[in-house]
Amino acid sequence: MKQKPIEDRFYNARHDPSLVVIEGFHPLKHAMRFGAELLEVVSPDLTELAALQVEYAPDITKSFQGLVAEVPNDVFERLGPTTPPTGVMAIARRPTVNLAELLNDPAKTPVVLLENPRNLFNIGAAVRAAAAAGAAGVINTGNLDPWKPAALTTGVGLQFALPVANSPDLPKCGRPLVAVDLGGDSLSDFQLPDRALLAFGTERQGLSQELLDRADHRVSIPMENGVSSLNLATSVAVVLYHWKLAQ
Repeated sequence: MKQKPIEDRFYNARHDPSLVVIEGFHPLKHAMRFGAELLEVVSPDLTELAALQVEYAPDITKSFQGLVAEVPNDVFERLGPTTPPTGVMAIARRPTVNLAELLNDPAKTPVVLLENPRNLFNIGAAVRAAAAAGAAGVINTGNLDPWKPAALTTGVGLQFALPVANSPDLPKCGRPLVAVDLGGDSLSDFQLPDRALLAFGTERQGLSQELLDRADHRVSIPMENGVSSLNLATSVAVVLYHWKLAQ
């Protein structure tokens, strides 16, 4: 059977829920480090890409050799709405996440819940912070997909480092629900419970009343007078490192 043109393969991958498109070297290096199943990797300049790999990710040299196919620059520019400056794109299999298994894990590690976030870049940055701090996983409600290329770019591919899943609504589980909310108790005086489900809302609207009503605890991040909110990823990092440094 004749293979589809490369432009069609990348276009179809962007609309296939079982696949993800990785744009740029830094998301790709993390995807490789954390065991992504790569189906296709292309670049218009293998020499420049190899130099980038040696400088920033020498640990993946063995698996990187022979992985990338070279394509003409004009073809590469047609593979997506923007061209990554690091000159590489890939198609990978999207990992399957068992939401019930993640939520029922008996380990003490917290799970991050992003309630209806409105910006893919913020989602990706929040995933990056969660991976760095060692969260058990990230759950995203709402209609934005945390595996879209924009989220993968700001998450630098760390979606592959921990379970990242969508949930159509607020998940129900036995974890203590901790709402990060301006009206809550100060985080500085609060010890996060084991297995916490840490809920973060949007910067403009915060958490829904439904979630606040269901929360077992409400905590706030101390801020200077006149400052009304923090970036989503910054909030995730602050709360997770409050937990991490207390271990």
